[in-house]
Amino acid sequence: MKTPFRLDDHPRRAHPFSAPPADYFDRLPTRVMARVQPGATRATGLGWLLALPAPLRTALASTLVLGSFAASFFLARPAAVSTPATADATLAAIPQTEVVQYLLTSDQHVSLNDLTVLAATDQDLTASFLPASSPELEEALESQPIEDTYL
Repeated sequence: MKTPFRLDDHPRRAHPFSAPPADYFDRLPTRVMARVQPGATRATGLGWLLALPAPLRTALASTLVLGSFAASFFLARPAAVSTPATADATLAAIPQTEVVQYLLTSDQHVSLNDLTVLAATDQDLTASFLPASSPELEEALESQPIEDTYL
């Protein structure tokens, strides 16, 4: 069994520490600073970068990051999408009989009536409208009932 430690059983020294040398605390800060001073900078290829001021290094780093982002964005985008004029020219180059044959044999079940409606869409649809004058339009709008839809 271990005996308990008691501080009173051990003798004490009269003067546990010796006095510090003269001017020790006056010279202490300069001695500490001399020890922690950085040594000579290493000779590397980036010595010129360390010589630049901090704001310029920060601006250079942010420009580098932004430039790399822009380069990766432009290099990673898909190939240019064909313009509508190019798509129309490509579609016009296909013979119409092949287009009709494709549409009739596909799973979409396109009928000849659907194809005739497609040809009719190139016409001006407003030609068949009845012309209306301003007083007629105002009369038609005023005859509409006004209902409060707000509750």
